[in-house]
Amino acid sequence: MKHIVFQEVIIEAYIVRRQSMNLKQLLKKWWLSLKYDPTDPRYGRGEIKIVAIGGGTGISNLLRGLKKYSRDLTAIVAVSDAGKSSGVIRKVFKTLPPGDIRKCLAALSDDYQLLSEVFEYRFPKGSDFLSGHPLGNIWLAALIQKYNSFEKALVVSHEILNVAGKVYPSTMAIVQLSAIFEDGKRVTGEDKIPLVGRKIKRVFFNKLGIRAYKKSIEVIKNADLIVIGPGSLYTSIIPNLLLPEISKAVRNNHSAVRIFVANCSTERGETEEMDIPDHIRAIEIHAGKKLFDYVLVNNKILRRSKMTSKLGEINNITSQLNCYNNYEIVLRDLIDRRFPLYHDRDKLAKEIILLYNDIKRK
Repeated sequence: MKHIVFQEVIIEAYIVRRQSMNLKQLLKKWWLSLKYDPTDPRYGRGEIKIVAIGGGTGISNLLRGLKKYSRDLTAIVAVSDAGKSSGVIRKVFKTLPPGDIRKCLAALSDDYQLLSEVFEYRFPKGSDFLSGHPLGNIWLAALIQKYNSFEKALVVSHEILNVAGKVYPSTMAIVQLSAIFEDGKRVTGEDKIPLVGRKIKRVFFNKLGIRAYKKSIEVIKNADLIVIGPGSLYTSIIPNLLLPEISKAVRNNHSAVRIFVANCSTERGETEEMDIPDHIRAIEIHAGKKLFDYVLVNNKILRRSKMTSKLGEINNITSQLNCYNNYEIVLRDLIDRRFPLYHDRDKLAKEIILLYNDIKRK
């Protein structure tokens, strides 16, 4: 089959010879015809520089899918988490919350199942300070104390765990996320924002002049593929983009394929009743326009909430639009049929790589 394709290219070379077609272009066309199918796990391994920006379960789930396609994979994670174990550790040790970092390290591990089971083990109640803390958080807290450096703790974790990529915080600053709601109410604390049960107008940090982590900026500038989301819009995704150096690096990397992955469903306390354009506008309000060119949206509706709680309904969301304000909306079946509020990580990763490959071939 391949020799037939090569013959066709040779014939084409003869036909267009007098039209001064560049031989390099012809050879490139032939080479692309020999490329692996992008759905093959070998495709692009170690070639595509991928950066995923987000936080929480959304980004860790995405990483588990994407690591089959590239080892040059970096997660940039929000560090405004203030709840449960992460909140306690950041308060006691005056350090960044380790929770989302822990989840991403486990997701990038070659043996996710084992490392996840170990890292997610929570100490039982009655064990004093350790009570309720995941072992992975204690691991990171111990390394931070040993080296007196969150950055060094990350380097050591990457080496010991032999993860398929890197995990970086968006900033090394200890920050608190605050929100102002449509009715004027204000609240401070990432964990408290969804509990208010009102429409969010804007989120912001408790101090100005916060610098982004230099390594996060660097990998964004050099990325071939930048994926924003999925995850909690106001408390996981936007906190990364509030940092001007992060949003500027994304916006200025015109050579990268930049994709915003919309959630499969609304989220109580954050995005109930919001549609896809609302999600896009929220990002623009906080970080400016044209951070991405494509919006990847699930096109299957499997779940509608049968009851309304204090914090609103949860429904699958999709779009009837193919374009919105110069953003191309790409509709695909991305949903996990077992857990229909979330993405199927393998479907999502596959569609991201297919979209990337399709764009690069044009």
